[in-house]
Amino acid sequence: MDSYKTLRKADSAEYIVKKSRFIASVKPVTSQDEALAFIAEISKKYWDATHNVYAYILREGGVKRFSDDGEPQGTAGIPALDVLEKSGVTDCAVVVTRYFGGIMLGAGGLVRAYSHSASLGINTAGFVTRAVCERLEIRCDYSFYGKLSSLIPECGGIIEDSAFESDVKITMRIPKDESAAFSDKLTDASLGRYMAEKTGEFYADID
Repeated sequence: MDSYKTLRKADSAEYIVKKSRFIASVKPVTSQDEALAFIAEISKKYWDATHNVYAYILREGGVKRFSDDGEPQGTAGIPALDVLEKSGVTDCAVVVTRYFGGIMLGAGGLVRAYSHSASLGINTAGFVTRAVCERLEIRCDYSFYGKLSSLIPECGGIIEDSAFESDVKITMRIPKDESAAFSDKLTDASLGRYMAEKTGEFYADID
């Protein structure tokens, strides 16, 4: 399946250690421009912070970027990027903001703090799998609607819209690699009366 794991939504989480306040802001992004705009937005929001450390990963071009933003080299941006890599997500960005609390954490303490903050952020946002899906339209009579509305989720599809007119028109999406099997089951279940018409192809959430 042509699929990937990313963040479900934009979110944030806070962590305090030895009076230093860490705020992890995370967001799904699809381009470097989006990632940089998000980083700029968070840096502006927390303009008075001691550091705004960031990391992001993009599917297109396999881009991976990070910044320590003034923290000792290797103690902030790389740990945040490492969290993204180990979680298996892509097309996402994290900015970990730090307000210094007056107590030095040391190199090891910084690595742990930035890693933990980034992990809290992405886990708060949650994860979703996106895959290449086909959008299909099916017209059927009312007597078959109940069976069809059960068949679609059984085959991994999601009903996007149902229009009830002289007949029923269902708009659905299904992972591309499940589409042929669904069409076969639809043919069998309807004794050949109904077929699915493909109207589009795109990436979409599948869980």
